[in-house]
Amino acid sequence: MLITEYATSVLILALILDRVIGEPDWLWSTFRHPVILFGSAIGWCDRRLNDPAASDLTRRRNGLTSMVALTIVAAAAGTALTMAFQTITIGWALETLIVTILLAQKSLLDHVRDVVRALRNDGVPAGRKAVSRIVGRDVSAMTRSDICRAAIESAAENFSDGTIAPAFWYLVCGLPGLLVYKMVNTADSMIGHRNETYLQFGYGAAKLDDLLNYIPARITAGLIVLVAPFQGSTMADTVRVTLADANEHVSPNAGWPEAAMAGAIHTALGGPRSYKGQPLHAPWLNAAGEHDLTHIHIQAAANVIDTAWLIVLIAIAAFQVLVFS
Repeated sequence: MLITEYATSVLILALILDRVIGEPDWLWSTFRHPVILFGSAIGWCDRRLNDPAASDLTRRRNGLTSMVALTIVAAAAGTALTMAFQTITIGWALETLIVTILLAQKSLLDHVRDVVRALRNDGVPAGRKAVSRIVGRDVSAMTRSDICRAAIESAAENFSDGTIAPAFWYLVCGLPGLLVYKMVNTADSMIGHRNETYLQFGYGAAKLDDLLNYIPARITAGLIVLVAPFQGSTMADTVRVTLADANEHVSPNAGWPEAAMAGAIHTALGGPRSYKGQPLHAPWLNAAGEHDLTHIHIQAAANVIDTAWLIVLIAIAAFQVLVFS
């Protein structure tokens, strides 16, 4: 069996610690976050191997080579840490600390609820400023509903990328799997863009990220479906929306948690937006849902994620009791 009692114990504790403590500012003002180290390695490859004068074939090959090297380094680091932790008494505690650091449940909810507070207390301009910290789209002309949609979509997608996916890969493959996932996900956010600079060089990062998020994205959608009745929806309606609209999204994975969230809280997500001054006419997810959104809808999405997190925790604990007792 790939999943071990040790991994379930570590993950349960890490999920709780991340939810309670999150990422304290004092820690990262003293030490460098592992994702920053990943980003430095990815940036080094980008600067040296992504030559604008090279052919498309060469740039794509260089990007693929970079991703192979980076994933090997991440897997080797995870293996070395695992072996080292097995030799020391507090190894389990150090491993738990690493897993906690590489989860992002509390930080996600904190940022999303910052948008709620900004809209509720100070209006649209403050909401734009708050949401700009969690999305890459243009915020200067956002309406209240645009702000809410952006925050809800970011919450749904990042619950998958920041909590479910790293937890899944740790549970299945231990620290090597977790570090490989975080390396690939960081690379996708840095170079996996469909523009002239990264269309070829970032091809490998984007495709590998799609592959590693395929199962977690669908698990996330399933969790949101389970929580839908707590928001006055039904699982059947949420499944219907998810299956109908998930593949309308430009991403093969992000559409699943976003469509599920749209169904669970009765909102229309997606739709037109702008990136760096360029309009994007994205399709609607759950077009029949509410279009006039307020901070109450963002809070509902945050509640869905919190409840889904609790289901994950209970499910892992139940699995541990049933399988390993």
